[in-house]
Amino acid sequence: MRDRAARRLPGFVLAVPAWLWLTVFFVVPFLQVAWFSFGEKPGMFGTHSNAVMSLDRYAEAFSPTFFTIFRATLWMSVLGTVACLLVALPAAYFMALKVPAHRRGLLVALVMVPYWTSFLIRTIGWKVILSSEGALAGFMTDVGLVGDPHDLLNTRGAVLLGLIYNYLPLMILPLYVAFDRVDNALGEASKDLGAGRVRTFFQVTLPLARPGIIAGVVLVFIPMMGDYVTPAVLGGAKGTMVGSLIASQFLTAQNWALGSAMAVVLILLTMVVVVLAIALLWGVGWLVHRRTELVVGTVPPPDPRLPTKEVVTA
Repeated sequence: MRDRAARRLPGFVLAVPAWLWLTVFFVVPFLQVAWFSFGEKPGMFGTHSNAVMSLDRYAEAFSPTFFTIFRATLWMSVLGTVACLLVALPAAYFMALKVPAHRRGLLVALVMVPYWTSFLIRTIGWKVILSSEGALAGFMTDVGLVGDPHDLLNTRGAVLLGLIYNYLPLMILPLYVAFDRVDNALGEASKDLGAGRVRTFFQVTLPLARPGIIAGVVLVFIPMMGDYVTPAVLGGAKGTMVGSLIASQFLTAQNWALGSAMAVVLILLTMVVVVLAIALLWGVGWLVHRRTELVVGTVPPPDPRLPTKEVVTA
């Protein structure tokens, strides 16, 4: 009876828990933040009031200071995403295609275990490493890479290093899944047709892993744009990002309306950047596909007058 009742249920019922989760923990908070953004700060000791609705907070959010910090945040996020991609590509390729199947689970666990540790603890750990009393600062000073051991911490370089370390697993795992689904027979066929390992990787394996690359880039870029823990711990005043600016409006200035307006602007601008990036990737993929079609179209068809080999099947 239960099996029959389950078969009568429509397919979208399986997605109801996920939709409820997204509604409660994403849509509702976003609507509340958007509602707060139309309010104002009621006096010196108040935090928020929607008694008077206006767009004045958005006019304050679109300030030169905000856009200066936004450009720095965007640049840091792009650099961090590209660095994560460059590090994750060979790591995920090695894990999925070069390691025996019975050892892949161990490598995946080694990637995930640090990620299960508290985000704040991991970031503070890098603060200890990059401090002037840390081993890394002493080593880099001894070999002459830096002149002052105080030059490592509270810089944009320290923030970038922390971002790469904290979000690298989110890039490795989608790439690992994408490479793991690549059929090895395709690589062998490419080699049989005369392609080397490098050409096979760039023309066969990497295009097949494109969904994993896109997923990894989105999973890494979006949280980097809103991160405020890493710049607050490792960057100080020099490494301020938009997330830190928004957090200061909520926690320090107690101006929830302005902080909400900045958060909405950040979400919208991030969506615009992501859409433009996806459109750019789609355009590049279309051009490559079009070029391939043109090259294939220039190959003359076989002459029907030439003898063909007969395939004898058992």
